[in-house]
Amino acid sequence: MRITPISLTEQSTLINDYRQQRENIMEHFTYDPYLQGTYRSRANSLQQKSIDRSRLADALITMNQRWDAPEATFRNIERLKGDDSVVAIGGQQAGLLTGPMYTVNKIISIIQFARKQEEELGKPVIPVFWIAGEDHDFAEIDHIYLPEDKGLSKYRLAQQVTENTSVSDIAIDKSAANDWVDQLFEQLRETSYTQNLYQSIENCLQQSVTYVDFFARVLYQLFTDEGLVLVNSADPGLRKIEQDHFLELIEKQSAIATGVNKALNILNQKGYAVSLETNPDDAHLFYHDGLDRRLLLRDEEGNWIGKQGDVLLTTDEMRATASYHPEQLSNNVVTRPLMQEWLFPTLAFIGGPGEVGYWSALKPAFDAVDMEMPPVLPRLSLTFVDRRVEKVIQKHNLNAASAVNQGTESFKIQWLAARSNPPLQQLTASVKEAVDQAHKPIRDIARDTRTDIGELADKNLYYLNEHIDYLESRINRAIEDQYAQQLNEFDVVQQVVRPHNGLQERIWNPLWWLNEYGPCFINDLAKETCSFNADHHLVYL
Repeated sequence: MRITPISLTEQSTLINDYRQQRENIMEHFTYDPYLQGTYRSRANSLQQKSIDRSRLADALITMNQRWDAPEATFRNIERLKGDDSVVAIGGQQAGLLTGPMYTVNKIISIIQFARKQEEELGKPVIPVFWIAGEDHDFAEIDHIYLPEDKGLSKYRLAQQVTENTSVSDIAIDKSAANDWVDQLFEQLRETSYTQNLYQSIENCLQQSVTYVDFFARVLYQLFTDEGLVLVNSADPGLRKIEQDHFLELIEKQSAIATGVNKALNILNQKGYAVSLETNPDDAHLFYHDGLDRRLLLRDEEGNWIGKQGDVLLTTDEMRATASYHPEQLSNNVVTRPLMQEWLFPTLAFIGGPGEVGYWSALKPAFDAVDMEMPPVLPRLSLTFVDRRVEKVIQKHNLNAASAVNQGTESFKIQWLAARSNPPLQQLTASVKEAVDQAHKPIRDIARDTRTDIGELADKNLYYLNEHIDYLESRINRAIEDQYAQQLNEFDVVQQVVRPHNGLQERIWNPLWWLNEYGPCFINDLAKETCSFNADHHLVYL
């Protein structure tokens, strides 16, 4: 395994300024995650924080036993009981077979960061991954992409789900899921890893009740020795610990909503695009009515109402719900970080570019509940390059960083143009210029003779150029046929390093890599120490 850092040219202004530690964006955060003393200072600050570690550990043990977590996980949960322990935390909604690669990349980031900080601080730093089990957009997670000859194909699981049902409440349709897994493996070539990989996934599927269970079990097949601790944010046992915290969110709703909305307006005025929409009347909480999850607002009378008008609760009723039925409430993107901070001694939150973006608006929310915002560290961004792609890159002397940033189409066009001597496009342009010069005298006579004859002469030149263009396209097609194999190599590189004209980690699923290389490459990468200062890393397998 070889790892090479590269720069990205298409980052948002916000994340670029954040990495450059520019005051314009840093003032929206409490800590600078790139300063050497940040984490020691944060660890010292956490010593003053009151956390019910015993109840948290009991809840974590219960849910991780359900997923047959490895022993290293339970050892870390035990270490979390110690008053000096802290956590490195990040999260994601539950995806099929982990979802896109950025989920795995985020976990690798958490593990690497936790190990490094434990060495530097001399105290336990536990890697924790927060599964957003209450999220309800199943259409976002019900598919994966696999590579085929001419691109990537989407494989969607054929299970019908009610629109507002949380993923943690969706029972797996085992028949549909088994058919889906079989369909995936029909597309994979047989390797020495295929049989064990298939059996491992099937076992995870059969032992799972919900898609959160399936997600957690698959992750524990990939991360067995790192002490990763998974937590389902929708777990009923966790909800009981959150009772008082929900009460505080209810009491501080106005300050939270107003502060975040104001911060967003300031960020927008600075030219930062943040993928977060809020209004001062947003409650930033969901109410669960059976399997339906309803986003709440505040009306003019102070009642808590469903966004679609399907729920109406007084503040007293909300307090009673929080006190006696906390499982009927859940957080949205604004209040989830607050709940996470109440529950865990967070040394740092590890997030993707979009998460760093919306966290930039959350400092007023932390201030409203008298909590310090933790350091927010952008996760590692990775592109995996297999041996066949590396050979093509070397063969055609491609710039790998440029291929990640812009794709290979321009390289392919330049390579093809060099196959004809002289270059066909240049030759065609010369011929058109010569035809134009030779044709000019007859156009001049035509215009002097009569206007319509002059127009006919112009049209005649147009047709001559059109015939030249047609001949050029036919020659190009013949050259492309002649070099079809080489041109396909450029397309393969594009498919791997810049699929759908974006980063690999947003499209590719780990399944293809696991079938080709087994799970070892993930374990090996988790043991590496990548620089969080780099925009992106190329990982050569």
